[in-house]
Amino acid sequence: MQRVFITGASSGIGRALAEHYGARGARLGLVARRPQLLHELSTRWPERVRAYPLDVTDADALRVAAADFIDSFGVPDVVIANAGVSVGTLTEDAADLEAMRRVMEVNHFGMAATFSPFIAGMRQAGRGRLVGIASLAGIRGLAGAAAYCASKAAAISHLESLRLELRASGVRVVTICPGYVRTPMTEVNRFPMPFLLAADEAATRFARVIERGSSYAVVPWQMAIVGKLLRLLPNAVYDRVFAAAPRKPRPPPPS
Repeated sequence: MQRVFITGASSGIGRALAEHYGARGARLGLVARRPQLLHELSTRWPERVRAYPLDVTDADALRVAAADFIDSFGVPDVVIANAGVSVGTLTEDAADLEAMRRVMEVNHFGMAATFSPFIAGMRQAGRGRLVGIASLAGIRGLAGAAAYCASKAAAISHLESLRLELRASGVRVVTICPGYVRTPMTEVNRFPMPFLLAADEAATRFARVIERGSSYAVVPWQMAIVGKLLRLLPNAVYDRVFAAAPRKPRPPPPS
């Protein structure tokens, strides 16, 4: 019976992953900020779920949750740092600076804080998967999305560093870069989303990548080709094509 710890588990990809592993008999540790949605999941498998309503930027709360999960079920086989936020931002607007800080803290620091309390036990056990849900947005910057792109670029580099640190330990570090997945986060996008996946299909594909222990994967595979092409575009061509691309909505001004 697998032991799986997932952040951002109340909706979107995280919920789909929780449902995927829960349906297969896994013991789950589920983290999210919305306790009611976590409760709905935990009542489906009450003997196999520990729910932790917390914010992933709270490293102390994550340490307490990790200790409780290990006490309840043992060292996890899989830890999935999935919690993430996305919002349009403009560097020139001082009002957006706090949103930028929040995006970086959740998407990058929150991932590190999720992994940190589990690494020693997993290293000692000589097994397991640490999985970071990054994004193709971490490959090149997009206008109006500097914070999100920077946070996912940081996540990709952090995961690569962690993979080197844990080499030969038996613990695999898996970087997953999704393309477009139908979630509340992407519902606000006002532009075409090629190769869009339903969340449950994305979760099934992610689980296959995790099981293989792949170091890096883009899902769906078609978006891997897109990512490679974006890397190869000279700056002059990239700038001409993407400067006027549609942008994510910015956060509403404070009331």
